[in-house]
Amino acid sequence: MVHGQLTARTEAMSRGQAERLMPLLEELLQEAGLAYGKCDALAVGIGPGNFTGIRIAVSAARGLSLGLGVPCFGISSFDMLRGDVGHGAEIVSLPAPRDQCYVQAYRDGAPQGAPRLIDPASPPGDLGLHTAVVVRGHRAAEIARALGATAEEVALTDHAARMVPLAARRLARQTPPGRPAPLYVRPADAAPPSDPPPVILP
Repeated sequence: MVHGQLTARTEAMSRGQAERLMPLLEELLQEAGLAYGKCDALAVGIGPGNFTGIRIAVSAARGLSLGLGVPCFGISSFDMLRGDVGHGAEIVSLPAPRDQCYVQAYRDGAPQGAPRLIDPASPPGDLGLHTAVVVRGHRAAEIARALGATAEEVALTDHAARMVPLAARRLARQTPPGRPAPLYVRPADAAPPSDPPPVILP
């Protein structure tokens, strides 16, 4: 984002993400009339989502942050979907493999506990312990019905438009970002490779 103007692009890819990422960033910088050295901060989506894509993005963001000497904010998909709406007790839901959902509970805007993988048809009862719970996101109506909660069906489609304002507010508050790390929630389905895994820069 440059002077409030967001430049974004989405490319659906089944493979080759690692090779495409850096050239794509170069194209976006040129389109925005910006150079790496002019960046004040970076932001990266940390998931949950596709394991490979998240790891590639976080690795690249950490490397750029270290090389440029600028902070990098890791933004979860839960925070992107939630935005700054509402207060009180909330449950944010995202699609997961095998017809399941990733969920994160919030209280007055702050995450409560670790995110979980659930069956939306029979969510754990302790998700709805608070009164006046609002469920937002994927299959919200189904989850809310089981918990006796209120539902708001919404999908996360505009990642950049939702992520950048959150990172900008954290930068303005001078919130120490720490080091972004992938938010996986569940273990990978595939068997681990025989080769050593790529190392994420510190």
